[in-house]
Parts: sequence; C-alpha cells; structure tokens
Amino acid sequence: MWKIVNGKLQHTTDKSRIVFRTTISKDLIAKLTKVADSNNTHINYLLETGFINLLTLEDGISFNKEQRPKDREHYKTTYDKELFEEIKALAKSNDLFINDVIEYSAQFIDVENSKNKNHRYRIEV
Repeated sequence: MWKIVNGKLQHTTDKSRIVFRTTISKDLIAKLTKVADSNNTHINYLLETGFINLLTLEDGISFNKEQRPKDREHYKTTYDKELFEEIKALAKSNDLFINDVIEYSAQFIDVENSKNKNHRYRIEV
C-alpha cells in the first residue's frame, strides 16, 4: 500500500496482513482463480469473505476428515492477521488443520463483498 508522508507518497508494507503457506486443493485453486479473474479480485480476498461467513455460523463446522482432497498443492498468500488468528483458533477448537478450514470456508465465499484487486495499491493518509 501507499501512504502520504510529509506530502509525498511512500510505499509501505501493510502490517495488518500475515503471509501464510499451506497446501490446498488444486481443483479449488483453479475454481477460485476463475472466480477471482471474472470479478476483479484475488483468491485471498475471496477466501477472507468465506472466513468471515464461516465465523458467523452458529452451527459450527461439519467436516468429514475422510473426504479430504487428494490433489493438494502448495499455496502461499496473505490474509488479514486478526481474521486469520480467529480461523486458526476455530481450526484448533474443531481438531482440524488450517488447510481443512480454508477449503471448508470456500463454500461460504461472498463475491459481492470481496475486496477489489486494486485494494493493495490503495493510498492511506
């Protein structure tokens, strides 16, 4: 992101985000790539809307560990720190891995409320 410091633009790292690398379904990544491209957003912004909607569920997670995808590949991206900490806690409390929760949250994605691709190039005062 960019910040205005003393009347000049200065490039800076967004400290509210965390880099995370895991393995998730190759098929899911392909599907999310198509959705992200057609909606001018990024996969991680889509997943963040899924995280938010998952955290607001009252029923919790009903995940079948035996149906984990077999096509997992490495995936590295950034997420909002606070939101991701909540997802980590949710995974731990449900005795799941974080990649399971990430894949599970994909069904709750809200494209309309995802950030625009240009969000990372925003200017903050």
